[in-house]
Amino acid sequence: MNPQPSTTAAPKRAKILVVDDDPIVLKAVTVILTREGYQVVSIDDAVEGLTAAKDPSIDVAVLDIKMPNLSGMDLLRGIKAARPDVEVIMMTAFATVETAVEAVKSGAYDYLTKPFENIDEVSMTVAKAAERKALRDRARALEEALTARNQFEELIGQSSQMRAVFKLVETVSHSTATVLIQGESGTGKELVARAIHYRSARKDKPFVAVNCSALTDTLLESELFGHIKGSFTGATSNKKGLFEAADGGTIFLDEIGDVPPATQVRLLRVLQEGEVKRVGANEPVKVDVRVIAATHVDLNRAKEQGKFREDLFYRLNVITIDLPPLRDRPEDVPLLAHHFLKLYTGKVGKRVTGFMPRAMEALTCNRWTGNVRELENVIERAVVLTSKEVLDVDDLPPGFQDAPQAGAQVEVFSLAHLPYAQAKRLAMRAFERRYLTALLEKHNHNVSSAARAAGVDRSNFRRLLKQYEVAGRSMKRGKDDDDALEVAS
Repeated sequence: MNPQPSTTAAPKRAKILVVDDDPIVLKAVTVILTREGYQVVSIDDAVEGLTAAKDPSIDVAVLDIKMPNLSGMDLLRGIKAARPDVEVIMMTAFATVETAVEAVKSGAYDYLTKPFENIDEVSMTVAKAAERKALRDRARALEEALTARNQFEELIGQSSQMRAVFKLVETVSHSTATVLIQGESGTGKELVARAIHYRSARKDKPFVAVNCSALTDTLLESELFGHIKGSFTGATSNKKGLFEAADGGTIFLDEIGDVPPATQVRLLRVLQEGEVKRVGANEPVKVDVRVIAATHVDLNRAKEQGKFREDLFYRLNVITIDLPPLRDRPEDVPLLAHHFLKLYTGKVGKRVTGFMPRAMEALTCNRWTGNVRELENVIERAVVLTSKEVLDVDDLPPGFQDAPQAGAQVEVFSLAHLPYAQAKRLAMRAFERRYLTALLEKHNHNVSSAARAAGVDRSNFRRLLKQYEVAGRSMKRGKDDDDALEVAS
């Protein structure tokens, strides 16, 4: 009994191209594959077959080797050059070892000998080729999905503001429109730019970032547009600019608001004409570059004050992404803190598993004037210096220990940047911790006595002490010393 073709694993809707100048063979193969559920495109001319193979929906090509006008081997090479992902099966009535080796070296998956001894051999070979193509397609799709997801690895947030940013990044990535990213220093503007680039069709081309505020006027123009030998003192040779280096990809112009007026004019030409002119040169150079700009200043106000060209502003401001400061999204602080904790424990080689609640509350209540960058620095410092497995408030820099949740008096202004519900919750936690601490001290850390005074069941009172991390630092032994020792432990 002949084995059945293993078409169950292969995609039934795979599209197969069959090219053979013999009408009988062409019809026979077409019928066999159509019965197996494949979409079949039948062509009796090799030149037409090469054109048909460029269809992106073609998965497998079955080609005769001996054909007029264009040989099957030449057709194989042409298909592999245009569509290397297509699996190719060669058919020949003159099978030799040399023919098979040449076909495989040229990229063929397999070959069939005519006349076919068993029609199942045809369907089985095509099924395996289609399955291989499907597996490769799935692997590539997973890799692209993982790559795309990893572009958000450093852009972390669960707040509504950040979810809106993620959605906008997904949307604009598939266009070529200029993007302007606005946000305070440390909010992650370059991370957004990279996320857009690596989710776009330009992801395999260069991503070039330049800080426009870090260079003098002359150096900035030379860096961006390049220069020719002798164009200024120190120009000892011709040099390509960053726009040319980014050709086909993306250029990220950070702190675009600090670009001087003369350079603004040259940038406008790039955006309008798609060409750059090197410093000192007469002939322009065509470039295909997507521009993503970022600024921490209000460009609209700068435009109104005459500090930024109006025409350049509108060229840049096609799509705007506003990054919120960290203080406006405190619900993202725990997520970011744990991310940086994992990052730096891995780098330092320490086992630090998390944060004590009061440490996390201190982090959440901080105003973070340096935004995400400041939070990252704080967590890195804590990981390097701590000897604990769980970070506490005393592992944080000076000042965090004086935060309201560390036991000090809550000042309303210290919570004013938080949403009402979160500010209320943190203030209540601070109050409850202070109350429990004061009550224990009043009763010499006698848990039973303090619980009676609070009007709370002793077991519930112990749970409150553990919840708020209030422990007897100098407990005195008495009739309830077992309770005190339990709390201390």
